[in-house]
Amino acid sequence: MKLENIRKLVAKEAARLLYYRLATEYKFAKLKAAKELGVNVLPSNREVADELDALADLLEGNLRVKRLIEMRYDALKIMECLSEFKPKLIGSVWRGTARIGSDIDIIAYANSPVEVIKKLKKCNFKIVHIEEKGKVFEDGLKRIFTHIYLQLPSGNKAEIVVRRPGDNFIEICDIYGDIIKGLAIEELKEVLKNDPAKKFIPQR
Repeated sequence: MKLENIRKLVAKEAARLLYYRLATEYKFAKLKAAKELGVNVLPSNREVADELDALADLLEGNLRVKRLIEMRYDALKIMECLSEFKPKLIGSVWRGTARIGSDIDIIAYANSPVEVIKKLKKCNFKIVHIEEKGKVFEDGLKRIFTHIYLQLPSGNKAEIVVRRPGDNFIEICDIYGDIIKGLAIEELKEVLKNDPAKKFIPQR
């Protein structure tokens, strides 16, 4: 079998593992898929992401688009509540690749997470969990951020990461290899007005 075909088979199996939550990380999904297929070939994260997107389209159909648009409107409500913290929509809801089980990812910039928590409560959002997580960036430094988890009336879930105002650095996506730009409030409004299901995926 050609190497290209083997890569595609591994990518498809890794995508299946990710879709059904049998793996949560791309690296683990690829390794497990290759082991199950008895090969030593690993596709790129982008190849797996493309297969995952295609699988989600196949299994979820038109409801996937409807759910994405609903999640983007939910994101806008949260972002408008947090407008003073310059929120930005990132993750699969920004990309347009959200699937069943995806949540809404938002970054907010504040001197203290307490400010963000108070504002969310004032807007009557239901906070279900708060925790601190570390993340290593391109400069090699590990930074600690507060993650606020919301349960929304629509049934969707959201995760808000609070960063300090000066922590507005460039991040490279480990799946698509591009800069994680996300959408600010006005940009999201423009998308919802003109092309609510638009995808933000770089061309290969």
